[in-house]
Parts: sequence; C-alpha cells; structure tokens
Amino acid sequence: MSRNFTGHWRRTPGRLFGIGIVRLYQLTFSPLVGGHCRHLPTCSEYAYEAIARHGLLRGGWLSARRVARCGPFGRGGIDNVPD
Repeated sequence: MSRNFTGHWRRTPGRLFGIGIVRLYQLTFSPLVGGHCRHLPTCSEYAYEAIARHGLLRGGWLSARRVARCGPFGRGGIDNVPD
C-alpha cells in the first residue's frame, strides 16, 4: 500500500517530472535520513500530493513552504495539502 497520493490527477510532463524527483528522493536519500518528520503526512508525501494535485509550479511552491516550516522551532502535527 502506497502512502503517496492515490487519487486521480492529470499526468502532464511537469507533474511527472516533479513526481519523479520526489520518488527518487523517497527511494534513495530518505532511508538514509530516517523517519524523523514531525508532520503528518511527511514532507515528501506532502510534496508528492501537492505536485500531483496542483502541478509542478504551485505544488513545488507549497512543498517549499512546507519544508521551510519544518525547522527546529516549527510545530508538528497534521498538515494536509490545501484543495
């Protein structure tokens, strides 16, 4: 069972490129970092869903904002992708 977004999304070249980058990170670098994310869904799962639902530019912007909030003084918790 995948923890990534499984809903319907348009498969445009930009979205496929963005999803590919996120999946590459999830399969290679993420296991080395470990599971220390304080948010639910994790930042990479959030990025996958944001890009799939909103496209590469807007989804990438939402993902960058999410990663910026994930500092040592940031609050954790449930943070879903906006509609």
